Amino acid sequence: MSTLVNVPKNGNLVSSNSGLTMPIWSRWIDEMFNTDLPSVFTTNFNTGISLPKVNIKETADAYFVEMAVPGLKKSDFHINLDNQVLSISTEVEVENEQKEENYTRREFGYSSFKRSFTLPETVDDAKIDASYKDGILSIELPKKEEAKQKPARAIKIS
Repeated sequence: MSTLVNVPKNGNLVSSNSGLTMPIWSRWIDEMFNTDLPSVFTTNFNTGISLPKVNIKETADAYFVEMAVPGLKKSDFHINLDNQVLSISTEVEVENEQKEENYTRREFGYSSFKRSFTLPETVDDAKIDASYKDGILSIELPKKEEAKQKPARAIKIS
């Protein structure tokens, strides 16, 4: 049987019967793990939108959902109601291109999120209203008439 790889005692290079040389695997692996990784591997990749913060408030007549999502446009949002589940989502793609004399620099970005909320049966889904102003998405979820809180009243004893 022929020898495929000869390992010299100095450990620098290994030669095979083909005449090609290649580094010794153990040294190559040690060097790979003992060097600092390029910054591309150590940077924070989470540059998109994280899950936005939400405030939910209930009054006698409605529920109010406020979501902090600055830097977007009204047209970036998708608000859907399906089987008593309210879903709020967005997908934004950004492409920046900067042309200089000797080079062109292009950056692409993509960010998205989706939040879903199960609505109580007391919500009048035909009257849901949404608005976006100053980075806050506001959604009003009016209650059905029969679910609205009635004022306290005194009951006479007969």
